[in-house]
Amino acid sequence: MRDLHRLPQKLSHAAHGEPLNAKPAKPHWQGHRDRLRGKLIQRGASALDDYELLETLLFAFIPRRDVKPIAKALLRRFGSLSGILAAKAKDLQELDGIGEAVAAYLLATQELGTRATRETIETRSIISSCSTLLAYVRRQLQHETREQFRVLFLDRKNQLIADEMMGQGTVDHAPVYPREIARRALELSCSAIILVHNHPSGDPTPSQADIDITREIIDALTPLDIKVHDHLIAAKQGVSSFKSSGLI
Repeated sequence: MRDLHRLPQKLSHAAHGEPLNAKPAKPHWQGHRDRLRGKLIQRGASALDDYELLETLLFAFIPRRDVKPIAKALLRRFGSLSGILAAKAKDLQELDGIGEAVAAYLLATQELGTRATRETIETRSIISSCSTLLAYVRRQLQHETREQFRVLFLDRKNQLIADEMMGQGTVDHAPVYPREIARRALELSCSAIILVHNHPSGDPTPSQADIDITREIIDALTPLDIKVHDHLIAAKQGVSSFKSSGLI
């Protein structure tokens, strides 16, 4: 008798062709997740679009929601995958669906990539690994909103001894002191350096001030028999090289 009141509802479902004991259908996004994982495993990560790759990362921390809109919103907000991974936690969490756990996971993903690239340049000559060096510089600096001036100190085999920030400033200027760079180079017993800084404006073209400070640093290091191999400028539009441009 207690189930009689449910009979009209069951009969209604049956009238529409639904089995009386039918299980609830899976959410549409569950099948999508299964297909996307299969595509990743069978065809490799390179077969996925940027938003699909983001979706696979978001699956782990957003288990019961369609994450495609979130992935696409991230790309719209930050412009690219590198922009997303370089974003600050507070900026990530401004988007609907991105909580502290997801923000922390994305930050960790960026740091894993940076450390993996650094391991590569630490175990071989930087001069012979130009593409790896450029990738490392881009990861470190292209999305920074304040100008940083870093120095890569190298040994006689041109392997990395240290990567240190020697100046940090505003959106268009970072104070740099050639004597401080020379002092640190002597402390580390390095044989050569590579200068690196960023242009938050997005344009990696060297300014006259960039050219002048490079010359001052070269003049400070030449008497010490320490060579300046290059000066790289990272920005959203790419990385420029003084050496490739004939400025060193």
